[in-house]
Amino acid sequence: MPAAKITVPTGAVEMQLVHRALARDGEAFRAIMKANNQRLYRLARGVMRNDAEAEDVVQEAYVRAFEHLDAFRGESSLATWLSRIVINEALGRLRKRRRTVPATAVDAPQADIIPFPLNPGDDPERTMAQRQILKLVEQAAERLPNVYRVVFIARVVEGLSVEETAELLGLLPETVKTRLHRARAMMRKALDEQIGPVLLDAFPFAGRRCERLTKAVMDRLGLPG
Repeated sequence: MPAAKITVPTGAVEMQLVHRALARDGEAFRAIMKANNQRLYRLARGVMRNDAEAEDVVQEAYVRAFEHLDAFRGESSLATWLSRIVINEALGRLRKRRRTVPATAVDAPQADIIPFPLNPGDDPERTMAQRQILKLVEQAAERLPNVYRVVFIARVVEGLSVEETAELLGLLPETVKTRLHRARAMMRKALDEQIGPVLLDAFPFAGRRCERLTKAVMDRLGLPG
């Protein structure tokens, strides 16, 4: 059974959540995190290429965002605002790492690749084929250089528009298109086939990981979990 889709609040509902969070309403904090956890984790994971580091980035970004929530004016969506904080936190960590670690070590792909979910009702042969394809996709995505991988995740995996991706990453829309084209070319070369719908379930974030991260942030904010 596919995971239930989380609806991201928009407009007036979103601002109501922000106002409630500013009043230290724990349920508002929880609602904001549950609506944005998956996107923020995917973006952080795309930069860091490591599950644990991605969780740390998202947790720290949430704490910083909630400490300065009064700065949110609704000029962009809350998801975009939070995503920008996550990207900045992740890139900042990479810059610090590069000052202390040789470049070859920084750029080396992590062995810990995110597992893609499979449908439990599939027959064994189909499940095996899916596993083989998904493993190739995971490995190809992991090998993309950072500048292409983040655009690829935002556009293809997360489904953001060119304009949203450009705003998020501080790029020109033309640059986003160029980098996505290059990322797709690299993926096609690695997989020797067209990128397809198999990527729609990429980089999952749900269940215990979602609850763990939400609880950790609530604890740091001194709110009941």
